[in-house]
Amino acid sequence: MSVKFQDYYETLGVSRTATPEEIKQAFRKLARRYHPDVAKDKKVGEARFKEINEAYEVLGDPQKRTRYDELGAHWQEGMPGEPASEMRGRHRPPPGPSDFEFGGTGFSDFFESFFGGGHGGLGGQPRPGAGRHFGEQPFAQPERDVEADLLVTLEEALHGSHRRVTLKRPDPHGGPMRSDTYDVRIPPGVHEGQRIRLAGQGEPDLRGGAAGDLYLRARLERHPDFNVQGSDLYCDLDLSPWEAVLGIQAKIPTLDGTTTLRIPPGTEAGKQLRLRGLGLPKPNQQRGDLYVTARIQIPVTVTPQEHALWEQLARISPFKPRSEP
Repeated sequence: MSVKFQDYYETLGVSRTATPEEIKQAFRKLARRYHPDVAKDKKVGEARFKEINEAYEVLGDPQKRTRYDELGAHWQEGMPGEPASEMRGRHRPPPGPSDFEFGGTGFSDFFESFFGGGHGGLGGQPRPGAGRHFGEQPFAQPERDVEADLLVTLEEALHGSHRRVTLKRPDPHGGPMRSDTYDVRIPPGVHEGQRIRLAGQGEPDLRGGAAGDLYLRARLERHPDFNVQGSDLYCDLDLSPWEAVLGIQAKIPTLDGTTTLRIPPGTEAGKQLRLRGLGLPKPNQQRGDLYVTARIQIPVTVTPQEHALWEQLARISPFKPRSEP
């Protein structure tokens, strides 16, 4: 199976020496532009958003980024010091009966081959007794399980959804490639790493035994506004110095739409404010919380009038942020 190399740095528009903060900022800028909820062309926006998400999934993770940088565009030829033939077996499925292609998972074939579950990838560890992970050669076991990552949006994690996933694989009797399509139910409250099992839809046992299972492992899509920790969501709120001092009523994005949060006077940088019940569903179907972290932004340039006002404030204010030696 021919797999096209994905240049994630080009996707995010950053250099290969970009700092983690620069990568994060580039992702947020592009994600806000192409998010399906705001993109003018929904179809184009959704496709571009998935590309951006995949790039940040790799470059935003130090371990994945290091792995990606080590191999580069010649990833199929092996890592330095390791035989190319061994790497080809570990990072991509060899031609023949174990050749799989997934559609509708939200990830490219390159990501599945390079970062899918199994020994060579970074997508997770194989469970005891499991069969082949996507991108890995099969084990000689009666049950032939197959795993693939399934990109799940936070909206899907909140409400649940149905996703159509296509699995292409060779016919076990030597016929042409066949496509099997499954309507996959994503349950509300699905969490990072949770596996959705499709019984009997893995590799068949050519010796006549039971077929393995197909496992789709949920990977929560990166969001331009929210970070996920368990069932809780976290977002930043930028405040001007006077807003932090005087307090305001700020509009906050949530998965349910925009809401208003009272920012009390004297809010310090780093202070967290909680919005109850606006996170993701917990196993008991109650929802986690949304935590808003205050960030104080300082104007880089000011007008002469503003400068004079800051000088006046400095003269009359008794506030001392540090003790004098």
